[in-house]
Amino acid sequence: MLNQVQTHAAPAEPLSGTVERVTFHSDESGFCVLKVKCRGHRELVTMVGSLPNVVPGELVEGAGEWIVNREHGRQFQAKSLKTLPPDSLAGIEKYLGSGLIKGIGPVYASKLVKKFGKEIFEVIESNSALLESCEGIGRVRRLRIKESWKETRSVRSIMAFLMAHGVSTARAFRIYKTYGEQAIVTVQADPYCLCRDIHGIGFLTADKIAQNLGVELTSDVRARAGVEFVLNEITHEGHCAYPREQLIEQAEGILQIPREIIENAIQYGLENRRLTLHEDPGGERFIYLAVLHDAEVMLASRLHAMAAGTHPCPEMDAAKAVTWAEGKIGIQLAEAQRRAVEQAVHSKVMVITGGPGVGKTTLINAVLKILHAKKMRVQLCAPTGRAAKRMAETTGCTAKTIHRLLAYDGSKGAFRFNETNPLEGDVFIVDESSMLDIYLAWQLVRAIPVRSAIILVGDVNQLPSVGPGSVLKDIITSDVFPVCRLNHVFRQAARSDIIMNAHRINEGQIPYLKEKGADSDFFMAEADDPEHCLQTLCKLVCEAIPAKFGFDPVEEIQVLTPMRKGLLGAQNLNTTLQQKLNRSDRAVERFGVRYALGDKVMQIENNYDKDVFNGDIGRITAMDEANGELTVSFDGTPVVYDVQELDELVTSYAITIHKSQGSEYPCVVIPLHTQHFIMLQRNLLYTAVTRGRKLVVLVGTKKAMAIAVNRQDAHRRITRLDFRLKREELF
Repeated sequence: MLNQVQTHAAPAEPLSGTVERVTFHSDESGFCVLKVKCRGHRELVTMVGSLPNVVPGELVEGAGEWIVNREHGRQFQAKSLKTLPPDSLAGIEKYLGSGLIKGIGPVYASKLVKKFGKEIFEVIESNSALLESCEGIGRVRRLRIKESWKETRSVRSIMAFLMAHGVSTARAFRIYKTYGEQAIVTVQADPYCLCRDIHGIGFLTADKIAQNLGVELTSDVRARAGVEFVLNEITHEGHCAYPREQLIEQAEGILQIPREIIENAIQYGLENRRLTLHEDPGGERFIYLAVLHDAEVMLASRLHAMAAGTHPCPEMDAAKAVTWAEGKIGIQLAEAQRRAVEQAVHSKVMVITGGPGVGKTTLINAVLKILHAKKMRVQLCAPTGRAAKRMAETTGCTAKTIHRLLAYDGSKGAFRFNETNPLEGDVFIVDESSMLDIYLAWQLVRAIPVRSAIILVGDVNQLPSVGPGSVLKDIITSDVFPVCRLNHVFRQAARSDIIMNAHRINEGQIPYLKEKGADSDFFMAEADDPEHCLQTLCKLVCEAIPAKFGFDPVEEIQVLTPMRKGLLGAQNLNTTLQQKLNRSDRAVERFGVRYALGDKVMQIENNYDKDVFNGDIGRITAMDEANGELTVSFDGTPVVYDVQELDELVTSYAITIHKSQGSEYPCVVIPLHTQHFIMLQRNLLYTAVTRGRKLVVLVGTKKAMAIAVNRQDAHRRITRLDFRLKREELF
């Protein structure tokens, strides 16, 4: 290695001591840099090696060699390293006070060591009732300490097991939570259960464990898991299914096994209802994960059943009703809006689509006036919390996220409302419907009574759903149900350069940029290279925009970027902006991310137990070092996270444009550079621009902007919803 030289090449020598400080530890690889107090060494020794987990106070025993790192000086590089419980009172106190054991912080660590000395571990393990004799420890804290001690021991054994088989340890806590004390036995029996059951562990990781455990490359269990892995991967690209031949080819490339084994694996999946085959009339064959096939088929069937009935709204003179509604909302509707309102009180399934400033909200408010006057029970919902909140604000009615409307039942692992336990309501209005993936759309529609009506509202030109399917687009293109297309931009909205430029982008035209200093809500700061772009963006977010427009850089400015990685990706932007916008020294590092008090964070997966969902944004409002927990406030609702659960959160000073769907922000700043070439698409830029309510600032190059405007997404998602809607007789 260029940055280090060996002082001598002697055989591995032993070195042991007490960990005083953990300078660095990677949850992914186990790599660590420790400051260790070793006998015979006056100064703390820098020890470098790999451990599943390590905390101050523990004893470490290593075998390795001394090196001189040109940057960091003399170090002991351990080829093998293991930890032992601390054996000194000072070490025990440091260990207990490290936050590893919930319920014991530095204060209680000191009290316990003074009272029980070196017997404290035995007391916690075998006679925890004695803990209550220590001042301040009652039954609740005592039980928490005992449970955390047991959990920590189990998690550490799982970590050691995983690490011994060449994989990261970052997900050990989730594995323990999923399988409990049977974790190791379960993984040994079927390593591929990890990629099915554990968030963050994919097939390649599970496959590595399997091979270390002796599973043959040509085994049937590996082939079956591999086929499902390929199908899961293509759902991340938005597809619901995959052509059978391409599925086999991809699986062959990944698994490196004969075709016949893969064909047998597919057949096994079909016979056991894990996979489903669909054959088009032209003979092309597609393989689905069974859950997605069922969702697609049943969604189409249910929509047809709903549309066939009579609208729950009583008969009326629709034209007179529209005129009455105009008087109530104080706005004269355009002709297209009037037709849409009339349609909404007659059609049981309909779509309202259009871009910003075309009057979707006004139209919905007019419909609501009529429905409420007719005593209709109306349910409003949207896919995200922010979209539901905005819907409630613009209508003055209660609106919920779809997940909260359906009420997840953790004991059953399913939504409480479904076709056998339907929701109550006569008309259901779903905003931001472009975000509906096939599975969520089915879960919602199955819970709506067949006698009820549904109105899907959304902008079909935005990015499609993050999950598989293109539900809104497929329903529109099927031409089976009434679709109201709003395209007239109203005068008040036309004064906004944001809205006008959004429509220009959608039409394939370059946004109009006014002269510097002109009054506008849409600007571009040109920056040629990525480094200059990063510096300009940070200056705009942290200084220039707050100074000129008065926006709070954390609460009101949102950076939206096309990608997660790279200099201008969400990960690096978050690290950079966090350093500039949050100087709090109260922080914890997990999974390669620093979480500090006051940070803006985003939930990146659905957590039904906590009632928080993918895309929800909050602020870290409290940290409890003793219990290893932090609290995040989501729109005023506090949610507590164990530090081991923080892989569900990312800092969100910058987020990807995909994650911004369904949200609006007072100000958005969008880095747009050719570094993002692969992601530059018209609907991506259009979606980003339409997230800004009062100000949009692009940072980058006009070349990148032109690429995005001129490139329409040629990536056609493989779905058959429109096909099924057109061919109801196939059910």
